[in-house]
Amino acid sequence: MTSRDTDMTYPDERKAVVLLSGGLDSATILAMAQAEGYVCYTMSFDYGQRHRVELDAAAIIARAAGAADHKVIGLNLDGMGGSALTDPGIAVPESEQAGIPVTYVPARNTVFLSLALGWAEVLGAADIFIGVNAVDYSGYPDCRPEFIEAFERVANLATREGVEGEGFTIRAPLQQMSKGEIIQAGLARGVDYSLTVSCYQADDQGRACGRCDSCRLRSAGFAAAGVVDPTRYA
Repeated sequence: MTSRDTDMTYPDERKAVVLLSGGLDSATILAMAQAEGYVCYTMSFDYGQRHRVELDAAAIIARAAGAADHKVIGLNLDGMGGSALTDPGIAVPESEQAGIPVTYVPARNTVFLSLALGWAEVLGAADIFIGVNAVDYSGYPDCRPEFIEAFERVANLATREGVEGEGFTIRAPLQQMSKGEIIQAGLARGVDYSLTVSCYQADDQGRACGRCDSCRLRSAGFAAAGVVDPTRYA
């Protein structure tokens, strides 16, 4: 699915690759990148997640936003298991857990950013946007600022563009924002949050469970923002 003829090139455009999961945060960073004047190329991953309906949401969001191109990359992270999001034998927790939760997917953001980096190099895009958050996050180590800074260094060591060109910047504009602040920022940029799916256990129609960690964070964020949550619940 594209909103442009992707066989054409647009050499004068300021391009960015945006990781788009279909959730609230990634929809917000797409709007932020576009507001900064970037032509956005969105990338999602079918990695064996139990909430695959988020991929449908991502495609709808990309189309609604007029993304230059939208790619869905197939991965087999469920073949490794080790996470409640990829292993149906591990229950998604419905109460707050201490430490790194079982919904953490081993090395997920490292893999996602690596593939986004490859596409950015092909496109000639110097910026990669990712919607990680270090305030209202779920305890994932690959959402921390230290990780983003380290990956940016790797990106500029491991690529031709990093060695011979101007290099890459990993943009994580939500890192120090609360969920309520993220929602307010998105609404100010016209994000339609009814298109997004956040729930780790969403059904095939995108209806949320209302009990998982992601649902609780989302609900609290809308309450803090003082706006009605458009989430559809099962």
